[in-house]
Amino acid sequence: MAGHTGSTGESARPHRGRKAWHRTRLRLRRSGVDSFRGHGSDWAVFGVLLLAVAVFAWGTLALPLWVAPEALVLPVIAGGLLLRPARLLTLYAASALALVVESVALGPYTAGAGRVTPGTVLVVAAVSLAGLLIAQFRMRVGVPWMRGGTMLFDLRERLGVQSKLPELPRRWHREMSLRPAGGQSFSGDFVVAARTGPERRTLEVVLTDVSGKGMDAASRALLLSGAFGGLLGSLPAPAFLPAANAYLLRQDWDEGFATSVHLVLDLDTGDFELMSAGHLPAVQRCSGTGTWQRHAADGPLLGVLDGAEFHPVKGRLRRGDVLMLFTDGLVEAADRELDAGIDRLTGVADTYVATGFRGTAWHLIEQVAPDVNDDRALLILCRD
Repeated sequence: MAGHTGSTGESARPHRGRKAWHRTRLRLRRSGVDSFRGHGSDWAVFGVLLLAVAVFAWGTLALPLWVAPEALVLPVIAGGLLLRPARLLTLYAASALALVVESVALGPYTAGAGRVTPGTVLVVAAVSLAGLLIAQFRMRVGVPWMRGGTMLFDLRERLGVQSKLPELPRRWHREMSLRPAGGQSFSGDFVVAARTGPERRTLEVVLTDVSGKGMDAASRALLLSGAFGGLLGSLPAPAFLPAANAYLLRQDWDEGFATSVHLVLDLDTGDFELMSAGHLPAVQRCSGTGTWQRHAADGPLLGVLDGAEFHPVKGRLRRGDVLMLFTDGLVEAADRELDAGIDRLTGVADTYVATGFRGTAWHLIEQVAPDVNDDRALLILCRD
């Protein structure tokens, strides 16, 4: 038994040694792959840019009429966009060395055109400093320059997809329009909507206005739109705003508040409940009287008060009625009161009654608040 145990131990040691060596090789390979992926194409780009510095330096010496000493800013700019700061400093050192070689080879700058002047040195140094700041910003963000624009485009498209309204049954019409502040691509206003309940006969819509505007509020709007989209339909309607409020409080943002309105509409009967978190009232046009009625629910801002309560108001959309939800950028202005802004919106909306409010949302924003430096959102629901 003892001999058998010894034999097993001797054969196991080489086996354990091979496993340890195999793990070490995998670790080294992974670290090499990670290094190549992370720094990248960095090595290849770094080599190309160093070669470009050498080529421009040679061109300045051999073809001074065609290649100016300032041409060195080209690899310097590319390095600021593509390289990490450590390699970028090496590239700058190579560029400085190239300037010294050019200056010595071409002689004093007073000798004529095509020489290395103090202005040349200042231009290259200023561009180098700008490139270094750009590289440090990229490292802090962690997004490659070549992918940054694509990522922002994807985020904008994701916000757009999340803000799409679901298809509604016959005799219902819905449309919405979002206009970011200052003509930007990102907005602090967003909409999430879903059809819920048995046989998806209930429409739930949440219109939210995040504190701030444009790009300043866009990151918070993107995070909240994803969270609110997950909550919508997963909770009973009365529990949505309390859950959204608790979620916002947990974020502990400096500007962490938002206003929101939650609409729950029965697509069979037209009955609806409206719950508000510090949001503007909804307005309903009654087809029978041709007048506009305001629905103002009671509730505090999201992200301000723990354990806040939100009390709904109820109403009904009859045949020919219209319901509009909107954010403050559409009706608030420094030179007029809120009530006057809402009256202006409903007055302009009356001119679209004959069209059945088809294609109206964008035109209403354009007529009521075309140049306001604030995010604007408008949602229109009609029952034909």
